Amino acid sequence: MQARMTNPAYVLPGAMKGIGTLFQAIGEGGLRQDVAEIVGLRASQINGCGACVHGHTANLRKAGVSEERIAAVAAWRHAPFFSDAERAALKLTEAMTRLSDLSEESVPDALWDEVADHFDEKEISALILTVSVTNMFNRINTTIKEPAGTTWG
Repeated sequence: MQARMTNPAYVLPGAMKGIGTLFQAIGEGGLRQDVAEIVGLRASQINGCGACVHGHTANLRKAGVSEERIAAVAAWRHAPFFSDAERAALKLTEAMTRLSDLSEESVPDALWDEVADHFDEKEISALILTVSVTNMFNRINTTIKEPAGTTWG
């Protein structure tokens, strides 16, 4: 497989600078890296982004996350491998990613309260931005048909 074009973030030089700044800010939010990668993996699974699924899986492996946990992300509701905080983050990820599937508000107060029970405001900010950026990259990569296994930067 070959992508239709070079990733737009490289074609437009200012994009990488902005993305780098955004990632730096997310890193300052204090969200655990494994949580960020798990929610990135889940959003990418939902969106069918092979490049991002591959990347998040590789990052989780590199961080020492068990194959059991990685394999269960797609079915996290039925797997005992996730903490209550991770489950709240995964619920938020699905709500943010599946906007058009929801009949009412995308993030109900009960879900917001559940997330806030486990994360402080900086961590929630990092979580929201992580899911948002992941969704952006999913849309870019599926549009240009970026193949799994691509290395960026």
